[in-house]
Amino acid sequence: MTEDTTGGGRGGRVTLAAVAADAGVSVATVSKVLNGRGDISALTRSKVQSLLVRHGYQLPLGRRRVGVVDMLIDNMSSSWSAELARGAVEAAAEHGVSVAITTRQLRGTAESGWIDQVLRRGTDGLIVVLDSLTAAERELLDAGVPCVLLDPVGEPQPGFHMVGATNWQGGLDATLHLVELGHRRLACLGGPPEHWCARARLDGYYAALARNGLPIQPELVRTGLFQEESGHRLMSELLELPEPPTAVFACDDVLAMGAIKAAAERGLTVPGDLSVVGFDDVPFTQWTAPPLTTVRQPLAAMASTAVRILMQQRDRAPEEPQRLEMATTLIVRGSTAPPAR
Repeated sequence: MTEDTTGGGRGGRVTLAAVAADAGVSVATVSKVLNGRGDISALTRSKVQSLLVRHGYQLPLGRRRVGVVDMLIDNMSSSWSAELARGAVEAAAEHGVSVAITTRQLRGTAESGWIDQVLRRGTDGLIVVLDSLTAAERELLDAGVPCVLLDPVGEPQPGFHMVGATNWQGGLDATLHLVELGHRRLACLGGPPEHWCARARLDGYYAALARNGLPIQPELVRTGLFQEESGHRLMSELLELPEPPTAVFACDDVLAMGAIKAAAERGLTVPGDLSVVGFDDVPFTQWTAPPLTTVRQPLAAMASTAVRILMQQRDRAPEEPQRLEMATTLIVRGSTAPPAR
């Protein structure tokens, strides 16, 4: 066994990596011991527990209730993330627990330190809202911390609970609305192709065209980031076409805002010259001029459901992973109308 050279003992800032190195096991194995997981041999468990005590870690007392749910999110700079946080906090309050929100921006590069902090104080579970998982975060999940992936970017991973929305249906409904208004040359502003939700919404757009016998026109489909600047740039390109679209389905509300700005810069009116549909229904959309027609994604309800799943896992034996998709709803406001004749 190596000497503790990291300021160990009680009160020292020892990492799980140091304990794992002393024990000759992986960090994930140490984390499993801390979280009371049963899939470890008695000899390994005893050895790791002894080292944890030596290094000053508090050992778990079965499935103790901590009273804290952790939410890990890329940033809190958007209305989208604020709605998720609101839903999580409200649901947690109903269960008598708190929500600790950590953003990847604020955490910076101190990933191992953050993971150690969570494991030291304990957690009732983790809600993950990230564009991607780092190796350190995957170790935390592999260690057996109860987890729900909320609106995951990639294809839902087996073994994890997942809460999302009916993105394909939302894209279908948005596009059908424009078709029913009489639009035949309608564009789509999609999100990053690596985002599962963006692909599903775009597929819904394609399905609506096929359902009505309308051809797919590749020049009318553009993809970019879920940012207003991206929506502005992509819509500007579309409006430069010899025959620009009369309507656009933007797969995100901020993309829609960028599209409306691009139209206004060219002296076009919404919906007189261009109908616009967004996606998400974040709070500001009902106060835009005109108010935005959009697909409501139940963001707060999705986060609330994620908290409730974690509480179920805390209060009884772990269940088979759930994969839930919550229904989207088309909200018709003032940004859509029949095409000008």
